[in-house]
Amino acid sequence: MAEELAVPPVDRENLAFFFDLDGTLADIKPHPDQVFIPSEVRRLLQKLADMNDGALALISGRSMTELDQLAVPHHFPLAGVHGAERRDIGGQHHVVTLPETLVASLHQQLESALATMPGTELEAKGMAFALHYRGAPEYEESVMALAQRIASEHKQLGLQPGKCVVELKPLGINKGAAIEAFMNEAPFAGRVPVFVGDDLTDEAGFYVVNQHNGISVKVGQGDTQAKWRLAGVSAVHAWLERVTQHQEQEKKF
Repeated sequence: MAEELAVPPVDRENLAFFFDLDGTLADIKPHPDQVFIPSEVRRLLQKLADMNDGALALISGRSMTELDQLAVPHHFPLAGVHGAERRDIGGQHHVVTLPETLVASLHQQLESALATMPGTELEAKGMAFALHYRGAPEYEESVMALAQRIASEHKQLGLQPGKCVVELKPLGINKGAAIEAFMNEAPFAGRVPVFVGDDLTDEAGFYVVNQHNGISVKVGQGDTQAKWRLAGVSAVHAWLERVTQHQEQEKKF
């Protein structure tokens, strides 16, 4: 789509909200442990959830444990590891797993391979692995080749490139499938989905939201299937505040 996309609307009704985290609600940092959601943004998310019967979820490549820590003291529906693990509004967990022997073997192979590439980092997520090269961009091709080789050897794995990272995860798992699952459940069912994300991993989510005639929002530059765009994390925060204020004013009348 064209680079110049309109700023997303704030005046639509009966919405269900889905937010990516890194690069969307929180600035990307050199190391994932340095990332945080500002307290005012967390407060706005809870307020928006309350005004929409709880129809707000975080959709991320991070684990649900990490998402809960970043959202403290709030407790939202979640899709972690790109949807390989999901918690619905009732607190029930839906988890896709890989055989323990395969996970152990992959961990050993990837750890050994990345040890030869100083500055790269392996993040093990239980049923998925993220190969980070933000600290060593010169190894991008080597890391990608490693991930592609592993995926070709194990047909139950899928490859998910991102910003300075490539992930190996169960095949068929993506953010679009996670959003679709939420849209089939209360309190999301029957609402118009809104999804805000910044990375290649979010494109599957944009596709599903577009299929529902929803509001798909790309954060930052780059080609996208999204119909709207916000310039960066600070623009997401400002838009989130405008949406919340608009809904608050509407409920007064």
